[in-house]
Amino acid sequence: TNKHLRVLMTGLLGRPYSTNQASYDLARLARNQLIERVPGRNVYTVTRDGLLFAHLYTKVYQRVLFPLMARDRPNAPPELHAAFDTIERVVNERIAAARVPIAT
Repeated sequence: TNKHLRVLMTGLLGRPYSTNQASYDLARLARNQLIERVPGRNVYTVTRDGLLFAHLYTKVYQRVLFPLMARDRPNAPPELHAAFDTIERVVNERIAAARVPIAT
């Protein structure tokens, strides 16, 4: 629900998360078919695509990002740094083209 999402996001962000922002985010997730509204209720469920998306990002974090950021591990090989640089550049270009505001 919107109320449940606001509580979770406030905890994650460490700042207030408004009702309007929660409604906007839920609408975007629904529009991208990552969640769907339960008919007749103000409750959403995760779609199959939403689960696959979450699973992919969880695996990337567990297997790539977390090991690279661990202090007791050696640095990543140069090829991986180059790949991250490419990903960051492309993501930044897409964000700039979409005129998405940067969170502060």
